[in-house]
Amino acid sequence: MDLDIVADEAAAAREAAAWIAARARDAVRERGRFAFAVSGGRTPWLMLGALAGEDMPWDAVHLFQVDERVAPDGDAQRNLTHITASLLAHAARPRLHAMPVEAADLQAAARAYAAMLHEVCGDPPVFDLVHLGLGADGHTASLVPGDPVLDVSDADVAITGPYQGRRRMTLTYPVLNRSRGLLWLATGVEKRPMVDRLLAGDATIPAGRVATGRARLIVDRAARGA
Repeated sequence: MDLDIVADEAAAAREAAAWIAARARDAVRERGRFAFAVSGGRTPWLMLGALAGEDMPWDAVHLFQVDERVAPDGDAQRNLTHITASLLAHAARPRLHAMPVEAADLQAAARAYAAMLHEVCGDPPVFDLVHLGLGADGHTASLVPGDPVLDVSDADVAITGPYQGRRRMTLTYPVLNRSRGLLWLATGVEKRPMVDRLLAGDATIPAGRVATGRARLIVDRAARGA
């Protein structure tokens, strides 16, 4: 895993946005499209705001969600609400593939999202880049400690149990580990213990079970202790 340590959260967001844009341009030159999955969080919303100002081939970008809370459209807890506010309101629109968490049958909705991944990203689906966050409890995406979804090996999309009051739809390890690239973004002193464990390859935390051979980790000084 490549590690970049920057001054603060704002610098991390800018660094991540510039790197995403470079990966997007390369992917479009090589394959004609950029399939990118994004997670939620405070720093990622800053990252997406910065990405809106980058030189991006938006017409060839397919934007996916790594995970989403089961909540109504427009809910403040929905990642989609923040994607819309931080990116879509300020940038030429990518082809957005939102997770269908408002469906009455969530298991069927997860299968439908997985089928759409196959349609856009191949069989099996391969993202050009996946952005991941790192929780203070070691979770990433909505792969949280103790949830049965951690053991899913035959589906690319799954529904979790309740976590912080909400069930989630999430990408699973199989599709994360097939990605051509991973971008981890972690800021703040509360992330420092889990950053250390991620860098040590600690598979006892959910984040530590994601393959890191094609990954870049951008952290601020607070999260790394540097």
